[in-house]
Amino acid sequence: MTELANKRIFITGGAGFIGSTLIGRLVEDNEIVVYDNLARDSLKDKPYKSHKNLRVIKGDVLDAAGIGEAIQGANVVVHCAAIAGIDTVSKSPVTTLRVNMLGSANVLEAAAKLPACERVLCFSTSEVFGQHAFRVTEASGTSVGAVGEPRWAYAVGKLAEEHLAIMYHRELGLPSVVVRPFNVYGPGQVGEGALRNFIMRALADEPIDIYGDGSQIRAWCYVDDMVDAVLAGLTHPKAVGESFNVGNERAVATTFGLAEAVVRVLGSKSPIRFVPRDTADVQLRVPSTAKCRDLIGVVAKVNLDEGIRRTAEFYRAARGAGA
Repeated sequence: MTELANKRIFITGGAGFIGSTLIGRLVEDNEIVVYDNLARDSLKDKPYKSHKNLRVIKGDVLDAAGIGEAIQGANVVVHCAAIAGIDTVSKSPVTTLRVNMLGSANVLEAAAKLPACERVLCFSTSEVFGQHAFRVTEASGTSVGAVGEPRWAYAVGKLAEEHLAIMYHRELGLPSVVVRPFNVYGPGQVGEGALRNFIMRALADEPIDIYGDGSQIRAWCYVDDMVDAVLAGLTHPKAVGESFNVGNERAVATTFGLAEAVVRVLGSKSPIRFVPRDTADVQLRVPSTAKCRDLIGVVAKVNLDEGIRRTAEFYRAARGAGA
């Protein structure tokens, strides 16, 4: 994989889970500018949070002028900023739509005005495939649920971002790339991730709550594998103008099976409980990642047990340090 070096990289949402992990792979050889509202701050716990090559600007992607100023001089743009998480989206669907659509439009417009922009990578979501998605490819039809259900407001906003990113490339020549993460987890995750919550409860031997009957099926992708795909998307010449499913087809489990795996791997005494869910859910979501493999050479490497183990080690250490 070609390495990025001697670039000025502008990352919206860079204090978030995936963005802050990406920075760890880039900060030694590049100048990094993070633009983030710091609502969820994974960066504060990273060993490189005070690195000389890293600058953090507190800002909102809805502030077009703020983005236009902060992005100046960038060679590479990574747009991670978004409203995400089912509980957050359900409470604030209007803000979700505004940030994910209008905020993305602001970032793309600012990137299009840069004199030396080499790549723009936007984060979409596997939610664009709707409630049932088995081995979906990038050519598969996207699908969202009924109007009025907040979960699909998130999916619609991210789908609009995808269309904008690709059309900015086709109409205006912006070298844009889209990635669709499928259930990413790992050290440093903040917010509402199911696997993180399972691990935190298992470490404390507390009950693990599963919404519904636990039969929902997901493919789980370790964050380092996700970052590998992002780096390939930022450097591979064949990535421009394309969307990529990013996930691990070999790390598939039902929600109940995932909870069982966490308890088993950690040797936890946590009981597993079933609780009702009052919002829309997704029953099946497993990607085809053939395009990611064949076009830009990225294949997920970390299996589910190993990923759970690494993630638990991180949170166990954080608990011991009083984080």
